[in-house]
Amino acid sequence: QVQLVESGGGLVQAGGSLRLSCSASGGTFSSITMAWFRQAPGKALEFVATINWSGSTTYYADSVKGRFTISRDNAKNTVYLQMNSLKPEDTAVYYCAARFSIWVATNGAEFSSWGRGTQVTVSS
Repeated sequence: QVQLVESGGGLVQAGGSLRLSCSASGGTFSSITMAWFRQAPGKALEFVATINWSGSTTYYADSVKGRFTISRDNAKNTVYLQMNSLKPEDTAVYYCAARFSIWVATNGAEFSSWGRGTQVTVSS
């Protein structure tokens, strides 16, 4: 298991930007596929973005494509989610997740380690 801690959430106006960070410990970070998911109040968990171990492969939900960018720094054991042009519908708790596989995935059930989440609130 790897331990994950998210940071960087907060309150921002529509059109603004935030950068989330997820620090990992307790595992070989460079061999782990990472992802971001989110959950809005009363809604199911939603896939946001994923990145493979080397950063060469990324995949995004259609709802965030072109606005969000996932990246990683294996030297710092950290994955990032740069969120631009934020909309009120992006409001949610954002979770970082890890998968011990070289292949990316979009189903939360395929990720074995999760952080506790960070709140992102976008005001209109």
